[in-house]
Amino acid sequence: MTYSIKPYTFKPYSVRATALRGALLAAVVLLAAGQAPARAAAPPHGVRGDWLYLTVTRGDDRSSDTRGTLLLCDPPQGHAHAAEACAQLGAAGGDIDAVPAVGMICPMIYAPVTARAHGEWKGRPVEYARTFSNACVMAARTGEVFALDT
Repeated sequence: MTYSIKPYTFKPYSVRATALRGALLAAVVLLAAGQAPARAAAPPHGVRGDWLYLTVTRGDDRSSDTRGTLLLCDPPQGHAHAAEACAQLGAAGGDIDAVPAVGMICPMIYAPVTARAHGEWKGRPVEYARTFSNACVMAARTGEVFALDT
């Protein structure tokens, strides 16, 4: 049996180097994407009082169907139901989980929505993130706070 040895051919771009470059590029993109929401969540310069940056994402976390707004409560502004949302948050002390649930009959359809809030209420930071089975359940549990579409 005879064995032949082939000469080594130099490859300037190895598979390993290409994979490393791809991983570094992905890391840079993820870091840049991770910092964008933090900048967007900050209140406009000079905002005083109670404020929340609200977002609602339809579908899973990878969905691009996200809507958001800055809710200001002195005077109430930010979306169509800002006055009601500010009143409900005021009664709940800024705690979205404490907003009284509305008696609604919601369909048992799985169409997830994720509600997020970041802001300040009476000088205290507010962080909130919950995924609900559908928009009806979200509305029943959070009142007008995340009513961004209407």
